[in-house]
Amino acid sequence: MADLSSTPAPTLWARIDKAWAFCGLIIALVAVFDWDQTLGIVQFALASLWSTAPFILFAVLAIGGLKATGAEALIAKVFQGRQVQMIFLASLLGGLSPLCACEVIPFVSALLAAGAPLAAVMAFWLSSPVTDPAMFIITGSAIGWDFAIMKTAAAVGIGIMGGFATMAFAKTPVFADPIRPGSPAAPCCGSSNLNMETPVWKFWQHPVRRAVFTETTLENGLFLLKWLLLAYLLEAVMVQYVPASWIATVLGGDGLGPILLGAAVGAPAYLNGYAAIPLIGGLLDQGMSPGAAMSFVIAGGITCIPAAIAVWVLVKPRVFAAFLGYALIGAVLSGLIWSSMA
Repeated sequence: MADLSSTPAPTLWARIDKAWAFCGLIIALVAVFDWDQTLGIVQFALASLWSTAPFILFAVLAIGGLKATGAEALIAKVFQGRQVQMIFLASLLGGLSPLCACEVIPFVSALLAAGAPLAAVMAFWLSSPVTDPAMFIITGSAIGWDFAIMKTAAAVGIGIMGGFATMAFAKTPVFADPIRPGSPAAPCCGSSNLNMETPVWKFWQHPVRRAVFTETTLENGLFLLKWLLLAYLLEAVMVQYVPASWIATVLGGDGLGPILLGAAVGAPAYLNGYAAIPLIGGLLDQGMSPGAAMSFVIAGGITCIPAAIAVWVLVKPRVFAAFLGYALIGAVLSGLIWSSMA
């Protein structure tokens, strides 16, 4: 007799991979409503994905190597008892790293998988997308060196703020067990049978470790590939259909209101750091308040929709909400400080 108490078969929706499904849906909707832009949208997304490919490859190979050798335990020990120093260092390195909000995801994934404390990772996560040395030079020459310096200081400051806030509340339910199951940052069950006390650097000489490396690398590579493709498709759609003139109209005026609105609009909006430089310059020429410009560029750099999706798939919703909260608070504070100085 059949066991009627067995688990029912998953529904069709449960079996569908959501990332691939939404990628197909976006392309299909563009094809239906604006066929002429379909190829351009796809090419934009694929070109962005190709530019990120070296970072993805590095991350998945690093995660696979950490799992196969058992070295992740050693890396985790490096961070133990050094969170304060690591928060400052991660914020500073983040402000200097040439990584956009999406490109930083593979590195964050590798750090979390290695057992790095969430506070230090959060600091790097927040500061890295805002600026880099090349962007600093271009911003200074196009908008003003004082604006570029403030933007860089804000990036490091927001990283430090988010890092220490995360450390302070690390033992609360918000940050307990932060990693989403199934993400590249989650513990790999395939390595549970390996001896983690003594790393084996020549893992390719051991069949079990080779299998762990192959499985981990392929699984994480596919995971990052599909979600970053979705992120870049959304980015392409926003570039095509969200006009800069609309942003200028919404963010005009002075006072606290435009600063708050700048952060609120900038957070979900597409904002490539280099493309934002002439945009911000033009908006300032049209009368946009300096504080609103600062809050817009900070919030947009950290939490644009492509980056938000990439963050969402790595950590649980409560940690994602904290990430957004740090970004918005930091953007508003940066706008207020810059408004008082400008």
